[in-house]
Amino acid sequence: MRLALFEPDIPQNAGTMIRMAACLEIGVDVIEPCGFIFDDKRLRRAGMDYLARAAITRHDTWEAFVAARQKAGGRLILLTTRAQTTYTEFAFDAADTIIVGRESAGAPDSVHEAVDATLRIPMAAGERSLNVALSAAMVVGEALRQTGNFP
Repeated sequence: MRLALFEPDIPQNAGTMIRMAACLEIGVDVIEPCGFIFDDKRLRRAGMDYLARAAITRHDTWEAFVAARQKAGGRLILLTTRAQTTYTEFAFDAADTIIVGRESAGAPDSVHEAVDATLRIPMAAGERSLNVALSAAMVVGEALRQTGNFP
């Protein structure tokens, strides 16, 4: 199981997701460009000393990430408010990579077209979205529960 951050633009959220991944022993892919300097002090504040323990792979572009994932195998699963399927209806696999989009704009159509599945988190009518770090935690937790891969 891996978590991919597509062009993250809020360092505190990226740090929080990296910290979660370190604690749950899952790898993190950071797909650049980021909207901040990756070693920004706010990233370090949110990630604390967990950043050093996280298995982070940085990719210069979306295309570089896709090429790396094709070699590694597994499905690409995008969290998006545009999906029809909810994350609780989906059967996860231990080799899945869960992708979250930019906080400011989500993921572009090119990402939607390249993934194997899109999932959404059910919300109250009229609400736009949850915080990306919270969304990642909810879905990664469910994926790990289903696959029995908690540390």
